[in-house]
Amino acid sequence: MTVARVEVAKTLKLYINGAFPRSESGRTIAVKDAKGRVVAHASHASRKDLRDAVEAANAAQPKWAAATAYNRGQVLYRVAEMLEARRGEFITLITSIEGRSSADAAREVDHAIDRAVCFAGWTDKIAAVLGGKQPVAGPYFVFTMPEATGTVAVVVPDRTPLLSMLSLMLPALAAGNAVIVIAPMSNTPLAAALGEALATSDVPAGIVNILTGVRAELAPWIASHRDIAAISGAFLSEKDAMALELGCAENLKRVQIFRDAPAFEDDAFWHSPFVMTPFIELKTVWHPSAL
Repeated sequence: MTVARVEVAKTLKLYINGAFPRSESGRTIAVKDAKGRVVAHASHASRKDLRDAVEAANAAQPKWAAATAYNRGQVLYRVAEMLEARRGEFITLITSIEGRSSADAAREVDHAIDRAVCFAGWTDKIAAVLGGKQPVAGPYFVFTMPEATGTVAVVVPDRTPLLSMLSLMLPALAAGNAVIVIAPMSNTPLAAALGEALATSDVPAGIVNILTGVRAELAPWIASHRDIAAISGAFLSEKDAMALELGCAENLKRVQIFRDAPAFEDDAFWHSPFVMTPFIELKTVWHPSAL
């Protein structure tokens, strides 16, 4: 008698501090493909997992910010190289999980790779565009220099998940921040694959951390956590956006929710330096000039 073989469903782990731990809660979320079949189980991140990610990000961020802009650009370009190498895998995950056409999936993946190349080129131009010498009425030289904010929580919407993740995390990374990505529920295998690509790139451990779980469950802890310096999000439901904004009222962290921004496919907006400014501190230095 022939017995049909049951395929082994993959367990998708979190990506924290350069490693792939399971959630400390032991919970998982069933991942279904476009036909409704369970194809994997994703780790359901908890408050403790978020705390571990914050600790890893805060420990790694100062060294990342202190690296030369040229070096950060090289690292982000290496991310683009690894995305290009896994292009076929990303396309397959989009078509199988979301049920989109191969052509549509290829457009998203190619756009995401190009966005990584764009921000790899931005790293050594941020200081020239957003900083500089300021004129003042007095015998002083005044210089403004952009610096990283710290650890940024990136809350990703469910639309175009790969392009969304990269569009929100790359501006913060280019400026020298560490990020904690709350992955979209629409395609958790795609988030896991992105973590695997980052693990084989030159991104230092702890600079990018990816959590899969329920956005509404993690949002209050993201908003209230005092060691998260800023929050980035786009095209979230009004309920999720308000939970983040109101939760930050007590600790006054920066919150940038791109509500009315163009779609992620709009290069004029999402390739501009203005998507980096919410995650940059401008330090002004006054120096006496010779009389």
